Amino acid sequence: GYRGVFPIDTFFHFDAGNNILNGNHPFKDYWSVTGPIVDYIQSFFFFIFGTNWFGYVLHSSVINFIFSIFSYFFFIKLGLNNFISILYALGVAILAYPSAGTPFVDHHAFIFSVLALFTFIFGILTKKNFYWFLLPVFLTMSFLAKQTTSVYLSLFFLLFFSFYYYFINEKKVNYIKYSILGILFTFLSLSIFILINKIPLENFLIQYIFYPTTIGEQRIINLDLGFKNLISQFKYIYISLIPIIVIAFKIYKNKLSTNSQKKDFLILILFFSSVILFIFSQLLTRNQILIFSLIPITIGFSHAYLKKYIKSKYLVYFIVIIFLFSTIKYHIRFNENKKFMELSNVDFDLSINASSLDKRFNGLNWITPEYKNDPKKEIDLLLNAKQAITNEKNEKIIITDYQFFSALIDNYIPSPNKWYDDQSVPEKSNKYFLTYKKFFLSHILKNNVKKIFFIRRKK
Repeated sequence: GYRGVFPIDTFFHFDAGNNILNGNHPFKDYWSVTGPIVDYIQSFFFFIFGTNWFGYVLHSSVINFIFSIFSYFFFIKLGLNNFISILYALGVAILAYPSAGTPFVDHHAFIFSVLALFTFIFGILTKKNFYWFLLPVFLTMSFLAKQTTSVYLSLFFLLFFSFYYYFINEKKVNYIKYSILGILFTFLSLSIFILINKIPLENFLIQYIFYPTTIGEQRIINLDLGFKNLISQFKYIYISLIPIIVIAFKIYKNKLSTNSQKKDFLILILFFSSVILFIFSQLLTRNQILIFSLIPITIGFSHAYLKKYIKSKYLVYFIVIIFLFSTIKYHIRFNENKKFMELSNVDFDLSINASSLDKRFNGLNWITPEYKNDPKKEIDLLLNAKQAITNEKNEKIIITDYQFFSALIDNYIPSPNKWYDDQSVPEKSNKYFLTYKKFFLSHILKNNVKKIFFIRRKK
């Protein structure tokens, strides 16, 4: 998180987290189509550590740590030994959040969804009611980070719930009761949050559910299912799934003679289908690939069931080699070379300490794709912009991909939009465009805004 900057993504939650500390909330005070839970978690870190880069990067580091610990216990619960579980968990830690380094909605949504999958499998294996309660909590957290994955996963889990209950034919419904309690808890918590912060329900529904649905429809229509998109870029995930398919087929051929085999078969189908859903969701995001941490997770899962049903050390050696090779490969590509942040062709030796822009950025090595040969020029331009905005004493808003200016100059009026890409702002042809326009103009009038500053990031 301290190496390089891709402004529109890197600073996505910086001003947003600070806005919440100033009493400004998404949906009510600024238009937001994604990630409210990430903003609120970030505001907590800023509250504890101050509005600075350390508190910003620590947020993503803590989420990565939690994900890695859950993964470790997942592998242990599947029957792997301590050393192998730590090894695969380290693979998860390397490939999960470091590709972004700073808080990002897609990473949060993906991680919370995988935690929901872990929780579901924990519930089946242990029969502990706590996991059934926790399942809808993680799914809701994923939904409040980004809608797509959690919606598909929730519908699939609901179908699987019914199938599991009738297929196993256990005379217990406690897991259903506790899941309903979890749903009620999350619904109540969200309702209380909306009421306390006086967020209009209509705003929440339009900005976070109805309008994004129109974006999703278009993405599905334009989905590219070519070989490179669908197969090539996910090849190591698919290779990791092969043992799962083989084992599931072997169990099915044995006619699922025991309850233990039935459970294992259903867990294999659940896991396999969830991974396919994650791939489909990744295709819809039209972003750099962020789900490579599925490789150590899937390999760890395959390893556990190979150990139980096939007992071939050569197959285990093969998947461990795939794990080591893919982890090193994607670590170099996405962590060292920062491909996810479009910094693959950047010489990091040219970066400069961003404390020259503001002391709150101390330690951040500033370099961006647009000014990769002269980061100082970009810093100087930003310093000039900062000075000009500071000198303006009238009420103002700032429209930019450098979403940190409000925090740096203590401007308490947020921009009417969280960000300004072509998905966040409805097109004129979109049925919610007039709603957006009304929201935008009313925000300017309500706050008596006299000046609007535009700061672009390109030369």
